[in-house]
Amino acid sequence: MKILPEIEAMHEEMTKWRHTIHMHPETAFEEYKTSDFVAEKLESFGLEVHRGLAKTGVVGTLKSGTGNRAIGLRADMDALDLQELNEFEHRSRIDGKMHGCGHDGHTVMLLGAAKYLSETKNFDGTVQFIFQPAEENVAGGRVMIADGLFEKFPVDSVYGMHNMPGFEVGEFAVCKGPMMASADFFEARIIGNGGHGAFPHQTVDPIVIAAEVINGWQKIAARNVDPLKAAVVTVGEIHGGHTTNVIPEDVVMRGTTRAFEPEVQDLIEANMHRILKGICEAHGASCEFTYDRRYAPTINTSDETDEAIATMQELVGEEKVNTNVTPVMGAEDFSWMLRERPGCYVMIANGAGEGSCHIHNPNYDFNDQILPLGATYWARLTERILSAEAA
Repeated sequence: MKILPEIEAMHEEMTKWRHTIHMHPETAFEEYKTSDFVAEKLESFGLEVHRGLAKTGVVGTLKSGTGNRAIGLRADMDALDLQELNEFEHRSRIDGKMHGCGHDGHTVMLLGAAKYLSETKNFDGTVQFIFQPAEENVAGGRVMIADGLFEKFPVDSVYGMHNMPGFEVGEFAVCKGPMMASADFFEARIIGNGGHGAFPHQTVDPIVIAAEVINGWQKIAARNVDPLKAAVVTVGEIHGGHTTNVIPEDVVMRGTTRAFEPEVQDLIEANMHRILKGICEAHGASCEFTYDRRYAPTINTSDETDEAIATMQELVGEEKVNTNVTPVMGAEDFSWMLRERPGCYVMIANGAGEGSCHIHNPNYDFNDQILPLGATYWARLTERILSAEAA
């Protein structure tokens, strides 16, 4: 691996930063200490620091040369509502919260790159270091966009990175086009007419109707979506009734849908509402339906992905970069930034073998071994895109 020596020399310091953040996890829009830590580091590096987007977001601006081009580099900062089971010294000090997705490592890799680039300034243009809150569950990236991220901090392209457990250190993965799916969330309420369980003919049973609706929704992927495209409709919650011999007044269902393409999102939402309304009307019930498009599909653009691939191959070799990774139905709110600007989202291997586990696991921990590689990727990507020769 071709780690920049200046960044390799920061390895111990970056590890301490990461452990500090890991010990003090903060969840969505409550990343006050984390954003303080990030802002203080950026200011010490000499960056212009801006705070307040999406409540706890931080943006550090670094300029070099006379170029007008600008790129954005994004890291997420928030933790999970999860009880950590690790026993090492830097385990979470906050009961019920932990950095179970590696955002502590993402933050530190970008901080390491910011320090290096502020000292070397081997680029021509502007870098916006975007430290985003609330990636988990509530899509803080969408809020940063709504708060005017790219109007206040203009960029020509934007880049993101996430760790990937289960793969050997020194590997990367990416693909052009859809990389991760949308994540939309729905709630449906079926309102019937309750009564005694022994006299169903005197009722409009919302539980029976709900069963029919669920079966109808499952046919959306099977019979409405192009077979060459992907879609998921999952009902994760059903609430109705409180005792065995009473037919309830209503049933509430909640769940999620996934797709790689906006037009499939449109199709899913429209058909879910049509099926729900039609079945309820056929049985004499009424309904309510809400649909929240919380995470857009993460779609990498071609030219920007080529830049990312070239950078990764420079660092670890062509054979260590999977450029055709299979897209996954998980979601990522960096997608909202990619809706506004071209860019690329990549995966960096977090390690495999004994002791490694997947994200969102109470035994997970970000691998400190990859901190210099991730920071070097950010630094070399910046130097490649904003090189004086490319101006």
